Amino acid sequence: MKGILQIGWQKGSRRRILALAFPLLWLGVGAGAEAEEGKPATSVRVGLYVDAGTGDSREKVASAVKLDPDCNVTRLTAADIQAGKLRDIDVLIHPGGSASGQGKALGETGRAEVRSFVEKGGGYLGFCAGAYLATNDYSWSLGLIDAKVVDRKHWARGKGPVTVSLSPTGKSLLGADAEEVTFYYAQGPLLARREWPDQKTPAYESLGLFASEIAKNGAPSGIMAGTTAVARAEFGQGRVFCFSPHPELTEGIESFVARAVRWVAKRD
Repeated sequence: MKGILQIGWQKGSRRRILALAFPLLWLGVGAGAEAEEGKPATSVRVGLYVDAGTGDSREKVASAVKLDPDCNVTRLTAADIQAGKLRDIDVLIHPGGSASGQGKALGETGRAEVRSFVEKGGGYLGFCAGAYLATNDYSWSLGLIDAKVVDRKHWARGKGPVTVSLSPTGKSLLGADAEEVTFYYAQGPLLARREWPDQKTPAYESLGLFASEIAKNGAPSGIMAGTTAVARAEFGQGRVFCFSPHPELTEGIESFVARAVRWVAKRD
């Protein structure tokens, strides 16, 4: 997907692999290796973060991932990530919950492990809290995308259905039936680009913008609409995908989850 990083969007053989490899495959060591010359593996090993800072929605994420029979899910704790177990997966998912809780639980060691994993070719998918975590806007952030969070003061702006307007690329990638899609929103980040980009962090591509808003609990109106709801980027050799709202909690669009997984896993 060369070339997406600076793109912004606004609405308006035949032979089997060497026999030497078979013992490794039998042991499961080569689960992510190519099954045939020139043909990449189709299965995706997904690691789901399930430790501090997560809630019940993580199981909805797991269920949505499993809608794709080629995906299997392994649950990971912060200690697992700190111990280097990301080497056994293709994609890491951080679900909704508390972004600061997740980031602080990972600690500097865990956050460095995640960045290294993605930089070397792994995939990262964040939902709500996981999207906050992917930014470079907090001390506990992963710094995978150059994004600021708009109106941080009113992060608890409420929950409910919102309309997201997808770009043509977003609509195609997610397999949406229409340009405008209703998502369940639960105080996810309002993402935006910085006026002065961080040269050390990749820019992101907007795949969806909020077309409606929720402004409860003292949050001002007129802020949410037009900010980024769905984003993707490349980080080193890896890929990053973020949903501010929750497709896994929205009836009828749960399939968006597996499609995002396949994109970050480079199975698209």
